[in-house]
Amino acid sequence: MSKRVGLQTTIIVAMLSMIGPFAIDSVFPAFARIGIQFGASDAALQQITSIYLFSYAFASLFHGPISDAVGRKPVMIVGMSAFALASIGCAFAPNLGLLLAFRAAQGVFAGAGQIISRALIRDLYDGWQAQRVMAQVSMIFAIAPAIAPVVGGWLLTVGDWEIIFTFLTAYTLLLLALITFGLPESHPVEKRTPLRMGRLFFGMRQVAASGAFVRLAFASSLAFSAQFLYIVGAPIFVVRLLGLGERDFWIFFVPLITGMTLGSYLNARLAEWGHADKVASIGYGIMLAAMVLNVALAASPLADRLPWPVIGPGLIAFGMSLAFPILQLTMLDLFPALRGTAASLQAFTSLLLNALLAGVVVPLVSSSIQTMALASGAFSIAGAGLWTWHVVADRRRPTL
Repeated sequence: MSKRVGLQTTIIVAMLSMIGPFAIDSVFPAFARIGIQFGASDAALQQITSIYLFSYAFASLFHGPISDAVGRKPVMIVGMSAFALASIGCAFAPNLGLLLAFRAAQGVFAGAGQIISRALIRDLYDGWQAQRVMAQVSMIFAIAPAIAPVVGGWLLTVGDWEIIFTFLTAYTLLLLALITFGLPESHPVEKRTPLRMGRLFFGMRQVAASGAFVRLAFASSLAFSAQFLYIVGAPIFVVRLLGLGERDFWIFFVPLITGMTLGSYLNARLAEWGHADKVASIGYGIMLAAMVLNVALAASPLADRLPWPVIGPGLIAFGMSLAFPILQLTMLDLFPALRGTAASLQAFTSLLLNALLAGVVVPLVSSSIQTMALASGAFSIAGAGLWTWHVVADRRRPTL
């Protein structure tokens, strides 16, 4: 692959990975307006995020396996086309029920781009190059949650909440053109598996039965939840707990995304070092230290005085982003012939947990800054514990 084609592919994959954060975060500033128009409570508005994530999670089980059978590009093209139509439906929804229905449709098709792009990276790159590209994509992906609510806030200055879904439609149509004309097919015919439901579910069972995969999937998903708790809870954390406005989300997201970006950048720089497990362990160590600091700040008189409430989440994001690309590649490498399936099951684990965060956990723990910090800390400890278990189990595995 030439450098020009490689750079072009990396940029398109990075843009694909941004569709999820844009679909979630750009809507946050509009929650208050949607609530007024439809007479919805905070708990009801959280379902705008949770129903998207639930449908995304369950549909993600099939995107990867189907792409293993028919190729990566066809699934991406169909998925992004349907996502654009669902975004139009959201823009014209006359009530909360129909808005939630079209949000569910968005979730069904969003993974066709974001999930399959991870398998595409591993199709095209090997070894440290795969880690570097995955980290570069993660670094660009990390910018999206910071940009999205800011863009959403700006859009609300020229239109009502529907304009955000019009923007998502336009962005998706741009992606569709880039996929069609600028992205290579990375999964050749000779490597494809037959598209049979029995074989598809057999592949899923094969991946899900792997103890190493399960440990890695939950190690990454639970640790990511330590920061994602704040992301999906941002409308409550920023507006109600910190007392800021609909155009002030950047105050929280800039430190968070700075941490994510720096962690991914450092991972890319360390890729040639070759000690991937050590880098991931360092990332988890930083995350745990940041968790302790975050809980301590939340329990202090500085809990609601800026910038202190946003420092801990930013440092947690830095540690997680340092480890995240390595865990992604390690899971994919467990099943070279079923990378799409492995990517789907990992995404399913993470998305299902994220949906529970948005719809159940956030309403339960968002009563104060302190309870959010403690919940984030619990996820950090659980993720780090599973990673430690994986490392110990891997060292004890006998070699042939």
